[in-house]
Amino acid sequence: MPAAPQIHPTASVHEAAELGPDVAVWHFAQVREGARIGAETSVGMGSYVDVGVVLGRRCKLQNHVCTFRGLSVEDGVFLGPAVVFTNDLHPRAVNPDGSLKGDGDWTASPTRVETGASVGANATIACGIVLGAHSMVGAGSVVTRDVPAHGLVRGNPARLVGFVGKAGFTLELVEHRGEHVLLRCPKTAEELVMPARDWDRSR
Repeated sequence: MPAAPQIHPTASVHEAAELGPDVAVWHFAQVREGARIGAETSVGMGSYVDVGVVLGRRCKLQNHVCTFRGLSVEDGVFLGPAVVFTNDLHPRAVNPDGSLKGDGDWTASPTRVETGASVGANATIACGIVLGAHSMVGAGSVVTRDVPAHGLVRGNPARLVGFVGKAGFTLELVEHRGEHVLLRCPKTAEELVMPARDWDRSR
């Protein structure tokens, strides 16, 4: 039987946030109003879940992850320690007239992380992009453009260097079939067919 959310006494969870069953919110984490967190998701120590952020089911946020307004995370996503998602394409503390910026003076740019994706420790994700399903971002990367499904990116700025399967292992080329390639996971033998142009872009 599903259990009620577990919230550490030092955590701050707004009464208007929605937490599914078996959610865990750990030490000194903050969950703001309007945030929605799916069942069995864990929010690590010192992490921040901003206003209206959506986290899917069975996600893992490690310590000190920063998720800001405009972010949508689907099921089964892993966010490593100190991952940061941005949300403002034109960040300024003040308006051109010198007045302090308020909520009405800027627009959050939406970012989406699709099912099963993983983001390594200390990575920074620029706003307005999509991390495709089961993609993987290397530790310390700065991601400034969309990542395709199963894509493996790393660096600053991050570039596509390969593809990974659902188990997280780098896929190997089995066959080049004109406009498509057949890839296989060395761990699980999972096979994936994808456009050859995406494979060629990662070489």
